[in-house]
Amino acid sequence: MSSYLQNLTIRLATGMGNLPEDLRSLHTNYFLRAQKEDGGFGGRMGGSDLYYTSFALRGLSILGELYGEVAEKAASFLRGQLAGHQTIVDFFSLFYAANLLKVSAGIDIFVDSDPAWRDNVASFLATLRREDGGYAKAPEGHAGSTYHTFLVVLVLELLEKEIPDPREIVNFIESRRDPDGGWREIRASKRAGTNPSAAAVATLNILRQHDTNLPEMEHDTKELTLDFLCEMQTDEGGLRANTRIPIADLLSSFTGGLTLLDLDSFDELDVELLRKFVDSLQLPEGGFQAAAWDDAHDVEYSFYGLGCLALLSGAALSGTP
Repeated sequence: MSSYLQNLTIRLATGMGNLPEDLRSLHTNYFLRAQKEDGGFGGRMGGSDLYYTSFALRGLSILGELYGEVAEKAASFLRGQLAGHQTIVDFFSLFYAANLLKVSAGIDIFVDSDPAWRDNVASFLATLRREDGGYAKAPEGHAGSTYHTFLVVLVLELLEKEIPDPREIVNFIESRRDPDGGWREIRASKRAGTNPSAAAVATLNILRQHDTNLPEMEHDTKELTLDFLCEMQTDEGGLRANTRIPIADLLSSFTGGLTLLDLDSFDELDVELLRKFVDSLQLPEGGFQAAAWDDAHDVEYSFYGLGCLALLSGAALSGTP
């Protein structure tokens, strides 16, 4: 069984294949220009790091351009990060980037690693499990986080490790559901958000793939989720992060759009308005801005822009991972 992320990469790459070659080349060159001397990628300030390197490799992968020199240089950077002490976000970025290199370029950065490294990572992740059934952001965290629980589940899939007590995770995700629609990130959150909702739905989909005895999402929950996500679409055409934020952004547009797609309801959005929003943030030299307020660009939001284009292309609109 292929992982959620492998399925997602294939779906987005299929969508990208429907786009004009000159458009794909424009954005490919943007990502290639962004690679630093050490082989990694960085944000708008500072040097290379795992987080932005992972996003750049995602972008190159769905463009079909993650091979050759760019892949070799990225692998060299990633190997240099193996001994560091990472957060769960860094663990996820490292393993996702490594998986992309292995699938796209045939490069295994772990080939010379301690054979027990997968077990060691799984043991560390187990220390983040909390009594509420979710996973905390860090060892000092007292409660589970919807987003970080999603990340742990993704990492365990990439490690090909069993996801422990999936029913407890389902119960945790249910405890973060807002009765008016959508999901909250943490227990203390006052309102649901687009991105926690996307993380929750994706986590439930992954868990059901691994345990077919888990119940399907209830009809009322699905309808409330659809209503919530559609409410997040603004007059600009994109989706916003939550009800208190008036401006749409590419991250929320991608995660919200993907979630609606996986719930077979993408067309409940105003798709043409979303298309205009995404196009408005595309830069002539390649890459994307994050939102209307943004006066710069980076590889993270450029991946989200590409992801939105892939969803909108039509080819990615079939099949739930």
